[in-house]
Amino acid sequence: MSTSLSAAGSIAVLAVAKPSPLLAPRLNAAFEVHALDATLPAGVAAETAPRIRAIFASGESKVSAELMANLPALEIISVMGVGYDGIDVAAAKARGVMVTHTPDVLNDDVADLAIGLMLSAARQLPAADRHVRTGLWPQGTMPLARKMSGARIGIVGMGRIGQAIARRALGFNMTVAYTARSAKPDLPWAYLPDAASLAAVSDFLVVITPGGAGTRKLINADVLAALGSSSPQKGILVNVARGSVVDEAALIEALENGVIAGAGLDVFETEPHVPERLRALPQVVLAPHIGSATGQTRQAMADLAFDNLQCQLSGQPVKTPVPECRAAG
Repeated sequence: MSTSLSAAGSIAVLAVAKPSPLLAPRLNAAFEVHALDATLPAGVAAETAPRIRAIFASGESKVSAELMANLPALEIISVMGVGYDGIDVAAAKARGVMVTHTPDVLNDDVADLAIGLMLSAARQLPAADRHVRTGLWPQGTMPLARKMSGARIGIVGMGRIGQAIARRALGFNMTVAYTARSAKPDLPWAYLPDAASLAAVSDFLVVITPGGAGTRKLINADVLAALGSSSPQKGILVNVARGSVVDEAALIEALENGVIAGAGLDVFETEPHVPERLRALPQVVLAPHIGSATGQTRQAMADLAFDNLQCQLSGQPVKTPVPECRAAG
């Protein structure tokens, strides 16, 4: 049988990701929660599957058409995260299943981290910390770093988080340009038609576009070469989007060969596994996918994910459907 995490409520919910401690108590109190069981062919016991009305997922979860086909009573997939590229939304829509996520509440944290990675990579703060902690300072100073204020930032993706990053960059007197699926006439910043064109005029290239098939390996060897030729100091890549958006093998080659100056990365292709070659590079700042990882923001995400579940299952409109599930007009 599938593992029951609680039996407090009569509505059965399938958790395909381990619920956050900030969410689990409310989830378990309100619903009968079952964990996806990898030992079962369909992931959920045959006697339980017909009763599942909702799926709880994280931003990294995979929910396939095959899984949904085994859940005839399924009404909603509630994702605690802004990204949902692991969810087969087309299959969900075809079956009348609502998909929700938790946008906006994490904008500030992700934008803050993007700026932090930019500054850390430019000023080599992790290396500076090691220089002091390992006792190297008495032996000599570190090599000169690079200035971030007044530099050019290119933002790949200009949604709400991209705009939040741009506003913060203005505080560093940076020149802002961006690329996106289309230009946004209401924004004052320069639009370029593709990532390579943007990289060629950027000192820092910040990636904050959605994941999925449409953006897979968008940042490829050509884009990295353009970033490397953008100035004599060469550019720095920052990724706070999805690991899939960057061709990681091409990035490692570009870093090892000095094509670009450095990188600040919060996401990776096969996280939590990060290639040793990438971990060995001193000019790279690495973070373990912590873009939204503050107590305040994770609580807000948990509350919104729960509210979406509760709204759908009580017959009320959900708060934050994914764009594909929003009502026309």
